[in-house]
Amino acid sequence: MANILQVKNVRVEFGETVAVRDLSFDLQGGQLLGLIGPNGAGKTTLLRVLAGLQAPTQGQGLVMGKPVLGKHEVVRHHIGFAPDSPPVYEELTVEQFLRFIGRAYGLGADETNERIDYWLEQLWLTDKRDSEIKNLSRGMKQRITLARTFLPQPHVLLLDEPLAGLDPAGRIQLRDVLTMLCNQGCAMIVSSHILSDLEEVATHIAIIEHGSILRWAKTSEMHHAEENRRTYSLTTLDYHASHTAILEAIGGVSNVTVDGRTYTLDYHEGDEHAAALLQIILELRISVCAFSVVKTSLEQVYLKAGVQQVD
Repeated sequence: MANILQVKNVRVEFGETVAVRDLSFDLQGGQLLGLIGPNGAGKTTLLRVLAGLQAPTQGQGLVMGKPVLGKHEVVRHHIGFAPDSPPVYEELTVEQFLRFIGRAYGLGADETNERIDYWLEQLWLTDKRDSEIKNLSRGMKQRITLARTFLPQPHVLLLDEPLAGLDPAGRIQLRDVLTMLCNQGCAMIVSSHILSDLEEVATHIAIIEHGSILRWAKTSEMHHAEENRRTYSLTTLDYHASHTAILEAIGGVSNVTVDGRTYTLDYHEGDEHAAALLQIILELRISVCAFSVVKTSLEQVYLKAGVQQVD
């Protein structure tokens, strides 16, 4: 698929502070980039640049091949940005606010009404249709912000902490919505500190620190520090002191550790390599009770990355 979103050498400086440091990457339709890092790492600044709300010091963001800033203003109609603080007109009802958004994007009355009905249902807001926004909770306002963002059907979605303020059911529901939008071909960047939820929906993960990308990988590849390597767990019938040395002597095996009768070790990724490794272990007359791939959580990966808190 073609690249919908392109980030080319984006740098943002505030005086002597470099908030975003020469970032470049592309996203295709159907890809969701989970952007993680400490407060002050540059995540929000990057999203604001790509939304056209912050001019970069150098570089540019492009959507469908057109610069976000410049003469092609219509390109910004294809971008949906949801900041971490819900921007809503609190004196309006939910329906009035969403109808205003539809008119601002030039949608017809019938189409606007149809989309309002759809997103109120998708985000569990139908019973709040006639409620004044000022009387709603932080979580409900967050849902309204998401409905506002999704209503114009943008090709690119930039969501800054969309899970904050949502209850557990709301977070599960939003994960389902994001998966649906990915399947429809949207390109997304989602910034979040709730890594367990982000791990469920992101196709790619970027760890950002001091405005630079410390690590970028497919979500499935983020769980191991070395490319094309995986950690395996092996439980034996009996403990023998010689097992550690036997496992370490297998070609390609590294980082062998033991806890009782359970051993962990690193080896090549892939089903064929896992099967070959197990066959070798059995041929070495080690009685195996259990054998599996160890999946490290995204939270553990993040902590092991050595990210420093930004002052």
